[in-house]
Amino acid sequence: MKRDSSDQKTLSRRGLIKASAAVAAGAGFVTSVEPGDAWAATTKKLVQAASTPKGRILLKGGTIISMDAKVGDIAKGDILIEGKKIVAVGGDLKVSNAQVIDASNAILIPGFVDAHRHSWEGQLRRINPNAATLDAYSAATHLSFAKSYRPEDMYAGNMITALGCIDSGITCIIDNSHNSRTKAHSDMAIRALMDSGIRGVHAAGGPQAGDWDHQLPGDLARLQKQFFSSTDQLTTLRIFAGPVREQWALARSLGLRITMEFQGQAMAKIIDGLAAENLLGPDVTFNHAGNLPESTWANIKNASVTVDVCPRSDAQYGLGAGFCAYQNALDHGVKPGFSVDNETSYSTDMFMEMRTALYIQRAVATNRKLNGDANPPAAVTVRDVLECATVNGAACAGLSDKIGTLSPGKEADIVMIRTDEINLYPSNNAIGTVVAAADRSNIDTVIIGGRVRKFRGKMVGVDMARFRKMADDSRHYLFEKTGYKPDIFAEQFKIG
Repeated sequence: MKRDSSDQKTLSRRGLIKASAAVAAGAGFVTSVEPGDAWAATTKKLVQAASTPKGRILLKGGTIISMDAKVGDIAKGDILIEGKKIVAVGGDLKVSNAQVIDASNAILIPGFVDAHRHSWEGQLRRINPNAATLDAYSAATHLSFAKSYRPEDMYAGNMITALGCIDSGITCIIDNSHNSRTKAHSDMAIRALMDSGIRGVHAAGGPQAGDWDHQLPGDLARLQKQFFSSTDQLTTLRIFAGPVREQWALARSLGLRITMEFQGQAMAKIIDGLAAENLLGPDVTFNHAGNLPESTWANIKNASVTVDVCPRSDAQYGLGAGFCAYQNALDHGVKPGFSVDNETSYSTDMFMEMRTALYIQRAVATNRKLNGDANPPAAVTVRDVLECATVNGAACAGLSDKIGTLSPGKEADIVMIRTDEINLYPSNNAIGTVVAAADRSNIDTVIIGGRVRKFRGKMVGVDMARFRKMADDSRHYLFEKTGYKPDIFAEQFKIG
């Protein structure tokens, strides 16, 4: 395959590091304090506390929704973090030598987990808001811009996505990376996750259109050795693959989990075949899972496969049955995670996924009752929906032992939501406030692995001028390379 060396050059390791440093927007924390800058002074202390294994941060006096039945919910309580872990949760903890974050008038929840995101598309946010089919989505991604992505565009897209996630309270994403055209593309996508500070699960996969090096899945072993030699880090690796036995076998030989896009009757027959060979298992995660027969849901349940549903994506693009498979999963005893999927048509936040799922499920339940279902499903609760966005997402990520609940011994992925803002005050029900009313503007503090990434409504360590330049440079290159002429009021995406 011949490449344009000016556009698609494979970078050396030294070049990768240099390019990474040049465009990184989120790698550094506050290191200096201007006189009188209370926010910077406090943030510096919090960063220093998190930088040592025994450093302590105490979240004081908040309403705690732990999502852990043993811990329970606490109307006014504290969370003590030591290093990267939660060491205590309770009412009025007596703690010394800790940096204190006042959590009064706030709700503390586990960080949201986005169980399926194509992170490389970050610079294409809302470029195609009226797309109504999968073909329309692909026209603005795989069939156009994707083919012109350089390694630095992968970095920019992943960084834009990751920082947007942190800002909106998503502390963990499964990055379904299906545009890794060279080894350098994969490397830069991974470096962006690492530099951003998010808990990222990089699901390595090949492009769906255009030329590429076909280095995957064979490159998985190198990626694992180079970037994922430790099991004690924020970023982890898995494969993003179709139902290809050889690829699944390779991933399993490396101890890697498997993620697959999956929906529809034709694909279900293939999955049922894999189930008959005992090839399904708890190390497999299916995205979407729409419009499946009873046999396939039974196989998913029996093999303990994890599933994430896409409340907005499936409705936006008319996938599966035209709406997400949330109720289908519940009907078969499967507890799904939620995923945003992409940002090319809508926003990055988990609040909208929770609400969309809540209302779709209630509409489906009512419709089934009105159409004679003798045993219609009960309406889900706001707690059920929050569980999907936290606990169940952690299971999809293979990280239930580390995140998903506010439990002593787990790593501190915590989101603090202020309730004294004009859109939330007065707060009469904590879980209802989070699921049915809050938005990213209410997120006061985000902590990932014990490190403060957002504090008092401001991202920590992000130079917005550099962030915007990174996004603009990548976007302008892609637009020019593909001949796309931006139209800020376009009804439909088109090139030429």
